[in-house]
Amino acid sequence: MNIADIATRDYIEVDVGQRMGKVRSTFENGNPKGIIVTDDGAYEGVISEREVLQSHVEDDAKVAALIKPSRNDPAPKVDRDEDVRETARLLIESNSKVAPVFENDELWGVITDDAILEAVIDNLDALSVEDIYTDDPVTLQEDDGIGKAINHLREHGISRLPVLNENGFLTGVVTTHDIADFVIRENHTTTTGDRVGDTQRLLDVPVYDIMNSPVETTTLDVTAEEAVETMLEKDYAGLMVTPEDDDRVVIGVITKTDVLRALTFTEEEHMDVQITNISMLDTITRESIVQSIEEVSDKYADMQVMHAHVRFHEHNEKLRGTPLVQCQIRLRTNKGQVAGTGEGYGAENSFRVAIDKLERNVLEVKGVTSDEEYRGQLLRKLNEL
Repeated sequence: MNIADIATRDYIEVDVGQRMGKVRSTFENGNPKGIIVTDDGAYEGVISEREVLQSHVEDDAKVAALIKPSRNDPAPKVDRDEDVRETARLLIESNSKVAPVFENDELWGVITDDAILEAVIDNLDALSVEDIYTDDPVTLQEDDGIGKAINHLREHGISRLPVLNENGFLTGVVTTHDIADFVIRENHTTTTGDRVGDTQRLLDVPVYDIMNSPVETTTLDVTAEEAVETMLEKDYAGLMVTPEDDDRVVIGVITKTDVLRALTFTEEEHMDVQITNISMLDTITRESIVQSIEEVSDKYADMQVMHAHVRFHEHNEKLRGTPLVQCQIRLRTNKGQVAGTGEGYGAENSFRVAIDKLERNVLEVKGVTSDEEYRGQLLRKLNEL
C-alpha cells in the first residue's frame, strides 16, 4: 500500500516571517498535527507542537528562528507514491507526526500518523497491546510542578506522563498539548509589565491543576486495532496500560508512535532498527549502529530481538563545540524489553556508552533466565528422588 490515496492537501501553512505568537495560538485553536513552513511559497520545514512548546523563542520572533540551517531536514520529504511502511519509518526517525508530501518535486500536501493508522487499522487485529507497548513508564506525582513535567518530556522524548497520587495510583495524564495550552493561555499576563516574574511561578503550578482525569486505559490482551480505534475516536495520542484487574496501577503506555513502529517490523534477515532524531548522527552512521546492535544480539542466540529503538537527545552543555548527547537503546525481545542508556559528547560517544550498558543488561537478563532454568531442572530432579 502507498500513501497516494491517504495523503491530504488539508494542512496549515505559515511563512518564515510569521510571528511565533500567532503560531502558538494556532495550536490553542485547533491542535494541528504540525505546520508547514514556507519561504515565498517554497518548502522550508515543519514545526510541531512539541517544538513550539520546547522553544524559548519569544512571541515577537519570527518562525524562521525555529527553522535553523543546523537542523538537517526537520521533517522527511515524502513522495506521494511512497510505501506506507517506509513513510511510517520516516515519521518515527524524524520524530514527526506530519510530513510534507511531494509530487514531481512540488509540495502537494501532507501525510499524518492518523491517516496511516486509519488506513491500516483493519490489519492490526493480529497484534496485541502487549506486543508493542512501552513498559516502565516515566511518571509524575500530583504535586510536581509543570517545570518538572516539561523536563521529563524533553529528557525522555515522550509526549505524555501518567500522574500518580500519594498512594501510587493512577489519577491523571499530562501531555505536551495540555502544557502548551496552559502556557499559551497564561502567557498574555506574564510576558509584560509588572507580572513578568510570574513565568517562573507558572512552572511551579502543580500538574494536578492541568492534568486530564479520569484516564483512558487499556490492558495487555486488547488488540492493537481496538487500542487505535479508541485513540482515534477520542483524539488521544496514547493510552495508559494497566493490569486487567486494577486500572489504578499503570504498568506501561501505548501510543500511536508505538503502533507506527510496529508497522515497520519485518521478518527479513536483519532486525528492524528505528532511530529517533537521526539527524544528530555525526561521526557514526546508521549502518554502524545497526551492526553494533546485531552484534550484541548475535552473542545471545536464545534472546531473539524483534525490534530495536535508538533515541538521541541533545543537552545544552557543550565541550569544544560538541554537544552532550544522551542515547537510549531499547530492544524488544522474546525475553521482554531490555534497555541501555548512556551520555557522551557527540552521538557516537553516547551510543558507545549506551551499547555497553545494554550488553550488561542483556547479560543480566540472560543470567536471571539461566538461574530460573537451573532452578527448574533442580526441582525436577528433586521430585524424581
